[in-house]
Parts: sequence; C-alpha cells; structure tokens
Amino acid sequence: MAILATDIEAMIREAFPDARISVQGNDGAHFAAEVVDPSFKGMNRVQQQRAVYAALKGKMDGPAGELHALALTTRAPD
Repeated sequence: MAILATDIEAMIREAFPDARISVQGNDGAHFAAEVVDPSFKGMNRVQQQRAVYAALKGKMDGPAGELHALALTTRAPD
C-alpha cells in the first residue's frame, strides 16, 4: 500500500510537534524530508536522523516497508 507525504509528515509531527517539517515526493515510495527541530540541538546528524526514523514507526523496516526511500535532512534551528 502506498504511503502519502502527508502521512509521513503526520508521523514526524507527532514526535516533533514544534518542528518545521517539509516532505516532498508523490510516487508513494520515494520521498525527501527536511526536519528542523530545537530538540536536535547538541545531537549529531546520525542521532537526529535516528530520532526521525524512530518516529516513522517501522514504515521503512525491511523489504515489506511501505516507505522505500527517504532522503532526510535534519538540523536544529539557527
């Protein structure tokens, strides 16, 4: 079943309610997202991205995952 950009944004928003989130892509499997959140301050990029992937609740897990690819950019606000 295809996943929508709005679904991805909603899952990320649930974990990061104060974030600035942008999700792009409309083929149902390949997306790009930018997440800018104050909670990322002091985290390295890997820690930030792991936090976002955790928010996706297994949607990227294994070959049966609904979300095939997500190009992810994360950072704390300037």
